[in-house]
Amino acid sequence: MSEVVIPKRTYYIIFFTLLVMTALTAYLSTVDFAILPGFRALPEVIKPRLNGAIALCIAIFKASLVILYFMHAKYSTRLTKLVIVSAFFWLGILLFLTLGDYITRPVLARPHI
Repeated sequence: MSEVVIPKRTYYIIFFTLLVMTALTAYLSTVDFAILPGFRALPEVIKPRLNGAIALCIAIFKASLVILYFMHAKYSTRLTKLVIVSAFFWLGILLFLTLGDYITRPVLARPHI
């Protein structure tokens, strides 16, 4: 099996992108999206969760870059890709079960965030 040689320029671009996304996440944490004009029409239940959802989307993007390029998943075998997909599948199951347990508990038992 031949190794794929990735140019250093690609690593520098990915690293710079990760730095920009980290700075963007830090900046967006100071912005209240609930008061912006485009978001005023959203239901009141969703507005407090916008910052977390946007930060989570950026984190997923950054994690995918790390997995694809720094962990060489983009150029790996089909078996390695299957292992990565199955790991995310099981993570989804665990998060779904945890969320189901959290939602079914009484309100008084929930921690105040």
